[in-house]
This record gives sequence, structure tokens and C-alpha cells, in this order.
Amino acid sequence: MTYNFLDTLSTPAVKAAQTANGSGEFWSGFHGNRTFDRFTENEIAFIAERDSFYMASVSESGWPYVQHRGGPPGFLRVLDDRTLAFADYRGNRQYISTGNLTADDRVALFLMDYPHRARLKVLAHAQIKDLTADHDLEAKLATPGYKAKPERAVMLHLEAFDWNCPQHITPRFTEAELAPALAPIRDRINELEAENKVLREHLAGAQMPTT
Repeated sequence: MTYNFLDTLSTPAVKAAQTANGSGEFWSGFHGNRTFDRFTENEIAFIAERDSFYMASVSESGWPYVQHRGGPPGFLRVLDDRTLAFADYRGNRQYISTGNLTADDRVALFLMDYPHRARLKVLAHAQIKDLTADHDLEAKLATPGYKAKPERAVMLHLEAFDWNCPQHITPRFTEAELAPALAPIRDRINELEAENKVLREHLAGAQMPTT
């Protein structure tokens, strides 16, 4: 069985680098146990929990460009086992990624789970869609309560994906993720502050001069 992600990226220059660094023989005969060309329930659940991702595109000048995308968990939707999509809202209006995708539809995504030290890498072909002509897609990508109006949708047609090892991924936590662990500390601080207030009031009353 082929290893689609690495097969897609193994250009002659990459193979030469592998050979020069002693891993050419290993990777030339490597066969994975999955083709990594369809999302399983594991990847679908992982994507649904993400509140951000990084997307790299390539400009006509050859320069790569990496953009950070963020939103409520699950804003990157899995439409089927080979298709992702997200609503593209108005930002700084530079349209670098949008312009890049009209010239070269290839993108690479990094989806990070810092608390669990997991990283999903995705290679895909991007397609820009006009939401005014596709109300069904607009409904699928809508985020209830989010006031910004999407300018377009970006469909991502899967080429291949892979998981990275957790080495060197430093655990990081959002405020929401830390809240349960910090709740007992906050409660204790509130108790101590209330106790201190009572003691200060008692001390102030004891020190008042009598007439």
C-alpha cells in the first residue's frame, strides 16, 4: 500500500536529500498500512475540535505564504471523507491567499492540538466558491451568533494527509481549557479575600477610640 502523503512530496530533490542524510533506502521501500487519502472518524473528530489552523499557499513569484485561520471550534467543516470547507470572512483585505489560489490551487494545512501534542498535516486542492450562488453550502458553513458576513467559501479537496509525532510540540492551553483546573484556586482566593475583609473590619472596629 502506498504512503500518499510522502509520495506526493517526494520530489527528486527530496529523494536526494534523503539519500544524502542516510534515509533514502528506508523511505524508498516504505509502504504504509493506509493510503491516507480519506478522513476516518478519528480525523473527522480531531478537525471538529479545532479552533484554528495554518494554511500555506504558493504565490506566482514562487514565495510560500502561510496564513493563520481561526474561529469557533469546528468552523473548518468536514463535508465528506475527502472534502473540507470553511467560510472566508473579510479580514485585512490583502487577499494574498485568495489571489494565490486562483493561480495555484495547492495548499498545505497544519492543524494543531497543543494540549495533547498532536498535529495533522493535510495536502489539498482549494476551490473558491461564491456563496451567493450556493445557499446550501452557505447554510452548512454558517456559524450561529457570528455577525461577520462571509465573502466566499473555500473548499479543500483532499490529496493526502498524515500525522506528526509529538516531539517538540510544547503543550499550550487556552483560557477555556485552563478554567476547570483554575476554578478551585479562584474559589479559594475568593474565600480568603472575604475572610480578610471580615478580619480587617473587625480589626478596624477594635482600634476605634472609645468616648
